[in-house]
Amino acid sequence: MIILSATELTKAYGVDTILDRVSFHVNEGDRIGIVGANGAGKTTLLNILTGRDHADSGDFFVSGDTTVGYLSQKDDFSPDGTLMEEVQRIYGKFDEMEAEIHRLSDRIAEMAAEGNAETPEYSRTMERLGLLQDRFRSEGGFSWRSEMKGILTSMAFGEEYYDKEISTFSGGERTRLALACLLMGKPDLLLLDEPTNHLDIGMLKWLEQFLRNYRGTVMLVSHDRYFLDQMCTRIFEIEHHRLKAYDGNYTAFAEKKKLQREADLRAYEKQQEEIRRQEDIIRRFKERGTEHLAKRAASREKRLAHIERIDRPEQETGKVKIRFHQDFQSGNDVLIGEGLSKSFGIGRDRRELFRNVDFDIKRGERICIVGPNGIGKTTLLKIMMGETEPAEGYLKRGHQVTFAYYDQQQEMLDGSKTVMDEVHDAYRLYRDSEIRGLLGRFLFTSEQVFLRVDDLSGGERARLVLLKLMLSGANTLVLDEPTNHLDINSKEVFEEALREFPGTVIAVSHDRYFLNQVATRIYELNADGITEYVGGYDYYEEKKAAVASGRKYLNELKEETGRNEQLLEGLHSAQKAAGMIVRDEDGKPLTAAEERALKKKLQAEERRREREQKRLEEKIESLEAEILDLQEQMCLPEHLSDPVKLAELDEKLKACQEELEYVYDTWVELS
Repeated sequence: MIILSATELTKAYGVDTILDRVSFHVNEGDRIGIVGANGAGKTTLLNILTGRDHADSGDFFVSGDTTVGYLSQKDDFSPDGTLMEEVQRIYGKFDEMEAEIHRLSDRIAEMAAEGNAETPEYSRTMERLGLLQDRFRSEGGFSWRSEMKGILTSMAFGEEYYDKEISTFSGGERTRLALACLLMGKPDLLLLDEPTNHLDIGMLKWLEQFLRNYRGTVMLVSHDRYFLDQMCTRIFEIEHHRLKAYDGNYTAFAEKKKLQREADLRAYEKQQEEIRRQEDIIRRFKERGTEHLAKRAASREKRLAHIERIDRPEQETGKVKIRFHQDFQSGNDVLIGEGLSKSFGIGRDRRELFRNVDFDIKRGERICIVGPNGIGKTTLLKIMMGETEPAEGYLKRGHQVTFAYYDQQQEMLDGSKTVMDEVHDAYRLYRDSEIRGLLGRFLFTSEQVFLRVDDLSGGERARLVLLKLMLSGANTLVLDEPTNHLDINSKEVFEEALREFPGTVIAVSHDRYFLNQVATRIYELNADGITEYVGGYDYYEEKKAAVASGRKYLNELKEETGRNEQLLEGLHSAQKAAGMIVRDEDGKPLTAAEERALKKKLQAEERRREREQKRLEEKIESLEAEILDLQEQMCLPEHLSDPVKLAELDEKLKACQEELEYVYDTWVELS
């Protein structure tokens, strides 16, 4: 069933057309991702659909009984309200319903006590109470408190936040709260503008699961390609002011778009070739000067004029051009940390972020740091660069290591300067013409270079920071959430530039697609230190799942063993009470049937244990062989002279050794 449709929507600001004759429809249950470059008109479209803006022409239709919820990039919270007061606006109806249920129940009791149980009023009150109780139950009156707590907890709001004023929240906290309140409201149609901003990986996975199970319809604007892949069943792309719909997730869309563009270009070029051939034939016929050929030329001209011309496919949206370079190379050892810890406050107000953090970063590595919000990832970056001192621990920076920093808050930009001055004042050796050329590579054209930094969008500010980063010539790039404000095209160019950069990259990111494309190692930061994973995000998830599965199996095995021991003890107790014991703790034998049953159970448990031990022994043998092979490779002359290859082999060796240690521990537990 179609719950939303739009026809010929057009929107312009002055002479700038944003949307041009946009038409589409949305079916009930669709999960639609809206993609496009920054400034393409994605947010404008959502604002029109929610009535916050209006189209210059065209119209749209929303099914009459459809409730719409909108997560915008700017929230509408009361400046003086607390978190719980905002939540109460959503669930307050249940308090009112409960109060009315109690009032009706009391009234019914009064009438019964007065002997009026047979009156029409009593019947009407009973009927009203029954309907209200049914509504209370069906709308979630018995589960709203647990539902509320679950959503708030998943968005990192513990009970200590409930009475805090929202005015004291950070921008990220306000965005998360706005999303939480929207999910609590359960509208039929969810319109979400960049819902993944400010969410860590755990929150992202929870949100994906929540929205996949959501009974309503979802339309979302996002540059998070991994999220779009996990979530969406359709993709709407806004490009060159028009909207085109594709079935499938983001990966399917990207492939279909590429194939469609290639097919359109081939069709256009083939038609152009045929037109040129026909025009050449017509020209030759006319040159002959005979009446017969002149008629044939006129006939061909007539047919050519009636051909339906294929428009040349639009040029792809402009992409930034990034190429990072280093002025000079660092030593092989870039950063070594041992036992680092950091805390804030003193006494009862002391808050420890992390402790026992160890790392060893080599030249040419691309390290990505992940972890929950608030664990101290940005603080760790600042400790690495020497901008913040650790509370404890040892930190060594390598020879000739130079840092360039991407600040996720973009506070290193001067908002009062123009775009041109911001770059020129930082890099005075460049002439104005050179700076304008560089700004053009980052999509700042004509008069845009004279805009004040404060007047730029988040994506434009991000591109400006990347330009300054590119010009720095540093051999170690330190990046704090660098993809947050970039559109998909810019992200892809940025990722390619980082892969080609000969220096070292250290990045904090929750962008799982970025982690897959860039990371050679992932550091998971938690309160007790760092856990290392070789490879990108998918390997990190696979490894975490394997370790969790192994721990779960061990716990289940321990529980099973404990249950068997309890069953045996219970059997002995029951036999003893019934006078059936013939072998108890004093050495008296069991009956023959009981002994056979017990023996069979213990043999089955022993076979299970032996099978698992055999599997683990095979795994140990495989890992030991792999470790030996890696050690031999590291001793080869061609690898000893290649520090990058040597570092790669060393990381693989460490990963195998860690896994071997874990498998050994599991084997010992079973033994």
